[in-house]
Amino acid sequence: MITSLFHAWEHRLASVSKDRVVRPFEWGLDWIAVNGHASVSPEERLRAWVAEAMSDSTAFFDAPPTREYQFEQAPAEERRQGEAGTLRFPSALVTPHVENNTVEARWFPSPGEPRLGEQGLRGRAVVVLPQWNSDPQGHIGLSRVLARFGVSALRMSLPYHDARMPAELTRADYIVSSNIARTIQVCRQAVLDARRAIAWLALQGYERIGILGSSLGSCLAMLTTAHEPRIRAEALNHVSPWFADVVWRGLSTRHVREGLNGHIDLDRLRHLWRPISPLPYLDRVGHARTLLVYARYDLTFPVDLSKMLIDEFRKRKMPHEVAVLPCGHYSTGFAPFKFIDGYVLTRFLRRNL
Repeated sequence: MITSLFHAWEHRLASVSKDRVVRPFEWGLDWIAVNGHASVSPEERLRAWVAEAMSDSTAFFDAPPTREYQFEQAPAEERRQGEAGTLRFPSALVTPHVENNTVEARWFPSPGEPRLGEQGLRGRAVVVLPQWNSDPQGHIGLSRVLARFGVSALRMSLPYHDARMPAELTRADYIVSSNIARTIQVCRQAVLDARRAIAWLALQGYERIGILGSSLGSCLAMLTTAHEPRIRAEALNHVSPWFADVVWRGLSTRHVREGLNGHIDLDRLRHLWRPISPLPYLDRVGHARTLLVYARYDLTFPVDLSKMLIDEFRKRKMPHEVAVLPCGHYSTGFAPFKFIDGYVLTRFLRRNL
């Protein structure tokens, strides 16, 4: 009965959004280089590009260093609420949309931390990656809680979100869509952006650095950890081993699945979206402590997928902790579940950074 109640609630919460668009299926070849494969079919060309990416993911997710960081101090009222200001820097991957090529991240330093530019011992810091289609206030409350309990938080807007969204969009469709190559490239962009955010924290003197991601953000956070040795701990909120399976089966992505139907099956999609799936990189996250959080009644990240990833951590005897929320995916954002989730995430990062 409890399962039925939560599932019904999840469906009601998912139905609130009325601006989901079923976009046409596209291979997205304009988002990748030709690399000598112009004469083959679109799928074969994309498979060759994916194979190249997987053969050297270190190069694929390499974020060249930049010094073009700009920090704008927050107004006095926001500073009183714990927000110091907004960090902006150029993305390492340039897209056709100018707005999307500048990264924005809001900075919430822990009380007592030296101000930017001041000398002094730095404590813990974490990059926060919110969920898909998060609004500008998403995870701001969590960032304030983290800072209040001694973990400075840099809340980064994902590609095509917030100020990075071009006027043609009302939702962040370009990061998850039925355009195969674009989805890979924009998720890759998020990882490169997160690595540059971590580099900024290192420039400020932070050594105990972590990452926190929710939903789509959890996938991107794990990809970042796999390619960023400075990360000591990762808190992954709603998890799956495969990107494609969540899109194919999840409640939140039914409109994306509709655009995929008739053009590709799950096995082929899973193969093509390997570069942005956590499982292929699992052996590369052993340097960090990992928290895996899933919701018992989740319909967006199906529970069997979450358990599959947890089983992989156990089989490989990798350092990790597991937390189970007594709710669904959307209902995680409601009391009392959001407080439980915030407590679990904050406690883990405090203990492991």
